[in-house]
This record gives sequence, C-alpha cells and structure tokens, in this order.
Amino acid sequence: QVQLVESGGGLVQAGGSLRLSCRASGRAISLYAMNWFRQAPGKERTFVAAISRSGVSTYYADSVKGRVTISRDNTKNTVYLQMNSLNPEDTAVYYCAARNGSPSTNNVEYDYWGQGTQVTVSS
Repeated sequence: QVQLVESGGGLVQAGGSLRLSCRASGRAISLYAMNWFRQAPGKERTFVAAISRSGVSTYYADSVKGRVTISRDNTKNTVYLQMNSLNPEDTAVYYCAARNGSPSTNNVEYDYWGQGTQVTVSS
C-alpha cells in the first residue's frame, strides 16, 4: 500500500498563490496515476487535476484550467499542485489520491487517499 500526506495549504488572499505537496511512502508513486480532488463545505468532492505515472499527460477541471499546474517528482515520491490567481471559490479541503492505471476524473476509482489540506481564500 501507499500512504499519502498532503501539505502546503493555508490562508491566502484572493489573487494569491499556493503550492500543495503530496508526499508518498510505502511504495513508489511511479506505479500510480496521481490526482488532486477538493471538497468545499457542504459540497461533493470534485476533480481538480490528474497526472499520468510518467508525468507526460496532465488533465484539469475547467474551473482551474490555466491557473493550476500539477506536476510530479518520482525521485522524491512527491506530487505537487501549483495554484495561482486563487479566488474564494477555490476554498476547500484538497486531497491527494493515487490509483493503479491511467488517470481518472472519477474519485471512486482511486484506491489511496491522503488526509487532506485546507485551502482558504479570502476576498
């Protein structure tokens, strides 16, 4: 199994930036497609970004496209989410997830999850 731990969340003003990290242990993340999801209070967990095992292919939700970049460093067993031009609608708990196979936007297809990191954007 792989264990995932997110970090980098916090409070930021609208227009600001944050870089989230997801560090894996237990197994090499090169075996997994990696994904970021988010869940705002009272709402469902939604797809944010995904990256293939090699890092060649990336996918983004329309709501974050152009403002967010997902990347991975398999040598550090870490996945990143660089978020720019943040707005209050980005406020949520952000979760890192891993799955065998190709990336998916469907959260039920992910096998391993981190505990989440809170991102709060003030207006």
